[in-house]
Amino acid sequence: MKQLMKLVAIGMLAGVVSGCATGPKYSEVKNTIPKLSSDNGRIYFYRPTNMGFGSGIQPSVNLDGKVVGESKPGGFFFVDAAPGNHEVALSTEVEKKLTFTLDKGQERCVRMAVGLGVVVYRVYPELADPQQCQSEIKDLSYIGAAMK
Repeated sequence: MKQLMKLVAIGMLAGVVSGCATGPKYSEVKNTIPKLSSDNGRIYFYRPTNMGFGSGIQPSVNLDGKVVGESKPGGFFFVDAAPGNHEVALSTEVEKKLTFTLDKGQERCVRMAVGLGVVVYRVYPELADPQQCQSEIKDLSYIGAAMK
């Protein structure tokens, strides 16, 4: 039991120390986001800010087996992708996956949520509806590649 309490305390401390994403807010960059090509779809990845619990866990975000970003609390980024079936995977002590279909010209939002695993917190991907995405992403920081 003492070991479990130590692990929980270390996890909480790591969450407080690690902080959240920094960068320009969505409201500052939304007008500079490039127009989506008619041949592709766009996937927004975002993780709402959560105070403390699980913030230190920031797994890589894999899209179809390729790392496309990191899951940082308070951050968002986007990836343009070909239409078709896609798989998003986040790995902590277990791998969590999400599969979905993206159409030409479609924008999808993948919300990265935090949940308690057996011993530690884990981050898992879930599709967000457009209203939820717009509401949650507006105050988040852009953490993707530099935009031209």
